[in-house]
Amino acid sequence: MAERIDGVRTSFFGKGAVQLLGPELEKLHIRRALVVTDQFLYQSGAAARVGAVLSQAGVEYAVFYQVQPNPTVQVVEECAAAVRALGAQLLVALGGGSAIDTAKAASILAANGGRLEDYEGTDKSRVPGVPIAAVNTTAGTGSECTAFYIVTDPVRHSKMAMVDTNCMVSIAINDIDFMLSMPPALTAATGMDALTHAIEAVLSRGATPMTDKDALWAVEQIFTYLPRAVADGGDETARIRMAYGEYTAGTAFSNAGLGMVHAMAHALGGRYNLPHGVCNAVLLPYVLSFHRSCPVCCKRLGRIARAMGLAEESPQAVIAAVRALSGAIGIPPSLGQLKGVDLADFPALAALALQDTCMASDQLTPSREEVMAVYLAAFTGVF
Repeated sequence: MAERIDGVRTSFFGKGAVQLLGPELEKLHIRRALVVTDQFLYQSGAAARVGAVLSQAGVEYAVFYQVQPNPTVQVVEECAAAVRALGAQLLVALGGGSAIDTAKAASILAANGGRLEDYEGTDKSRVPGVPIAAVNTTAGTGSECTAFYIVTDPVRHSKMAMVDTNCMVSIAINDIDFMLSMPPALTAATGMDALTHAIEAVLSRGATPMTDKDALWAVEQIFTYLPRAVADGGDETARIRMAYGEYTAGTAFSNAGLGMVHAMAHALGGRYNLPHGVCNAVLLPYVLSFHRSCPVCCKRLGRIARAMGLAEESPQAVIAAVRALSGAIGIPPSLGQLKGVDLADFPALAALALQDTCMASDQLTPSREEVMAVYLAAFTGVF
């Protein structure tokens, strides 16, 4: 079967890599840009650091600093309006997945028009979005190298998953100088998001030898270096390895697809405005347990166990290792310990999860009752 491989045009890694953005923009003759970020990165001076690079390259810029965790349709519409008002030739996303996804969504909306809700699903846009350079500040979402973006629909209280090559970042920068100050809880949540990407890419219907190579290497790196990054944010080796790991996991899942963990996490995070990485981390072992009924998944979980360096190559060993890692870095063991989660919402959450774009690439096609059962197991902490 023919295979399409999507990727970023240019990527830079390492300390000081943001300085390489200027020459790239000069090559592209960019003269007007909008920096898309949040209030913390604006007030902390990070946006000014990026702005200085833009100014040195002769780029006039403005800053949109209204990005929020789990960005909503309204925030994206406001950002798209700012793009049009400035006549921006480029969006510079500064932040983690929320900033980069906001920039992606705004770029598609500014270039294609219409309602953002119309782009939910796969390849719904007509033309490429406004070009994007992403300065990534976390090691988790992989949004700087994927064809995915996620936006919260406040009407349905759920997240919309868009898969669209027209949204892809043109220049991706992973400069660990922007990551060294990440607090332990954020490091843990984003790191577990990246691990979930890698594991689901291996298990996905769309997995290939090429995506497996990337995903399994990412599993090895993240499983090894995430505890170090959480324990010591200044550990530069751990930070750069996590940056490589999350990027490689992103490349893998962007081409292979995700699955049931992300579908359920999107519904959960959209309902309760919870951190996406935490939702993934809590759900992951319970979803993996559900997949023990799938022979293909059991075989692939053995490969994941080898990548983790486990003595036993079994689904049970991977599940135990994931739970142990989550516990060691401070992730709650059950949904019952997350703020606001209500058993009464599980039927609605299950329905939303089944409609999520990510569910289509899962090896299994669960029923609504089965999804509810996994939510219940994750809530009680009992398999």
